[in-house]
Amino acid sequence: MARHVKRGDQVIVTAGNDRGRTGEILSVDVEGDRVVVAGVNVRKRHLKPTQTRPQGGVIEQEMPIHISNVSPVVDGKPTRVRFETRPDGSKVRVAVRGGKDLHVLRGPQNG
Repeated sequence: MARHVKRGDQVIVTAGNDRGRTGEILSVDVEGDRVVVAGVNVRKRHLKPTQTRPQGGVIEQEMPIHISNVSPVVDGKPTRVRFETRPDGSKVRVAVRGGKDLHVLRGPQNG
């Protein structure tokens, strides 16, 4: 199934505790349908002391959220995504709001 967002996209969170916050997608978990967004869903993680980190400590880390709770941002507002196939065979993600191309998914197909 085609995903409406991919790594590097600017997205806005549409549901949950961080609703309304924007950030860049750092990673996408295809099997779990989850994404990690920079600065969103930040949790404290307690680390035990190890040889590489003898003092241990507490770090803040972005945790994954479900992919259905984010939408691409166009002109500061969330938008849905439409997939179009161009005459040269490339498949493009197009924002429903404004009709801007979000990113080319595939190049021309040979054969």
